[in-house]
Order: sequence, then structure tokens, then C-alpha cells
Amino acid sequence: MATYKEAGVDIDAGEEAVRRIKDPVRETFTPGVLTEIGSFGGLFHLAAAGEMRDPVLVSSIDGVGTKLKVATRVGKHDSVGEDLVNHCVNDIAVGGARPLFFLDYFATASLKPDVFEAVVRGFAKACKENGCALIGGETAEMPDLYRPGDYDLAGCVVGVVERDGMVDGSAIQAGDLLLGLPSTGLHTNGYSLARKVLFDRFVAADTPDLLGGDSVGEALLKVHRSYLDAIQALIAEDLATGFSHVTGGGIEGNTRRILPDGLALDVDYDSWHRPGLFELIQEVGEVPEEDMRRTFNLGVGLVAVVPEEKKGRALTVLGALGEPAFVIGRVVEA
Repeated sequence: MATYKEAGVDIDAGEEAVRRIKDPVRETFTPGVLTEIGSFGGLFHLAAAGEMRDPVLVSSIDGVGTKLKVATRVGKHDSVGEDLVNHCVNDIAVGGARPLFFLDYFATASLKPDVFEAVVRGFAKACKENGCALIGGETAEMPDLYRPGDYDLAGCVVGVVERDGMVDGSAIQAGDLLLGLPSTGLHTNGYSLARKVLFDRFVAADTPDLLGGDSVGEALLKVHRSYLDAIQALIAEDLATGFSHVTGGGIEGNTRRILPDGLALDVDYDSWHRPGLFELIQEVGEVPEEDMRRTFNLGVGLVAVVPEEKKGRALTVLGALGEPAFVIGRVVEA
């Protein structure tokens, strides 16, 4: 006789995991949530988004890549939950949207309630900070698909924007400036290269001088930050013609996605200080500069495209939020 538990799936562990996360999840609920934890589908009343003339729903789905291998190596799992929410929120925020709700997918070989709880608490923390509800999710045990100790994450965010308030880059013109907003580290891209380079030389607890006191593990697990407030502040004063969330593909690869035909980018890579983590990766791995630029954000997690005459006001608005933005280039004729 064989049981489900003997096959690798522990229903009791799953029930315990759900019990642990009910309170932090409920704390994210906003007035639009019309469902309870455990429902088959998450319900959200769009009217809770406020009175809107012509609302457009905006969605994005993503993961955090092999940053999860670092979390497992270090034994710290809450920050990757924050990473996932913030990454997804940024992807819709650059189009002008505000997040309404988030759904997650957690898959593993064998469910460990402590790990699952830490990840979900990270989801909940970031959802509260971004003003969106953690409205549902799925947890899957698949012992023949994942190795013991491994898990994977995916997340989907849904937000809303007025149709005439969408920011799609169509108003970008030659001469507009590129304002860079600092990242908190690698965010969630380039980890396959970073891990190969750094863990061939260091262990997670090592503290190379270039990291300014952080350990390798701490530097690699810095949370992928949210730019929602900065983006919304610039939009509120009509100061930006476009935004680029710098993920895989680097500054130019992502910012080109929002440029109208006939325009190009002139990025000055010497115009800001590159954080020590990127210097360490390049130095230890002898990584070519072109690979660095195409793989990593290099310390710039968001690019705001701003008309030159609005530069001063944009910097003032961002400064009031504690955002030390800096000019990293401009838009030019192709």
C-alpha cells in the first residue's frame, strides 16, 4: 500500500503552512477584496480603485530567477518574496498603473512550512508597502520535478490606470534627458553569472572590501526595490514622458523598448558611481564591459525620461521623496 505522503506530498505540512500565513495575508487586504483565504478564486471589486472615467487593467507576471539559489544557500527566504512583488509592481508602474492585487505561485520538492512562511511574509510586507492585496496563490509539491530543498516562485500583479493617463513613451522626443534612480543591488537579474563568478571565489559569509562591510550573501540578497512612489510623483506633475524598469537586458536594452521610431539613446556610463558589487563581479570574473552592460542594471534600477526644461522640477520632486536621481544620458536622433 502506498500513501500520498510516501510519494513525497505531505498534506499535513501544506495545511500547517496555510495556517501560518493567514494573518500576514489578511493584513494586506484592501477595501476591494471580496474573498477569503482558501477561496478557489480571488475576488476584487474594481470600484474600490476609486472613481475612474475609463479604467484600463494592467497586468504582469514574473519570477526572481536563480536569486532563489542564493536564498537557499544563505538560509534567508523573506527577501525573495519582497523581490517578486516589487519586480511585478515596477513593471506595471512604468506604464502609469497603480497595483490592485497580487497572486503568487510557490512550487517545491517537499514543502517546508518555515520556508514557505518566510516567503509569504515577504510577499505580504511588499504588498502592504505598495498598497495592493495579496489576494490568492498556489502551493505545489512536486518531488520528482524539483531537487530536495529547491523551490521556485512566480507572481502576477494586476493594476489599473486611466486610459488617458497611460505612459507609453510615445511623447518622448530627441533631447529628453535620462534620469537614473539608484538600484539596491542586482535586483533580480544576472544571478546566473553573479553566482558563477562570486561563489567560485567566495563563500556567502565572506566580506570582500568592495562590498563595504556586507557579506557576499547579504549583497546578493538586497531587496529589489519598488519605484512606485517615485513614478507616481513624476506622473502627478506631468514631468516624465516615459519610464524604463531596468531588468534583464540592462539600461539600454530596456529603455529602447519605450522609444518611438527614429530615436536612440546616448548613455554616459561614467556619469554615476557604479556600486562595489558590480565592480567585484567584473573584477573577479574578468567579465567584459559589454556583458556587464547587457546583463546588469549597474546601479540604475529605473530610468525616467524627462524633457530638459523639466529637469529641475523633476529632481526636486524626487529629492523630496529621498530619491537621489542623476542624469545618465539623453535621447538622440537615431
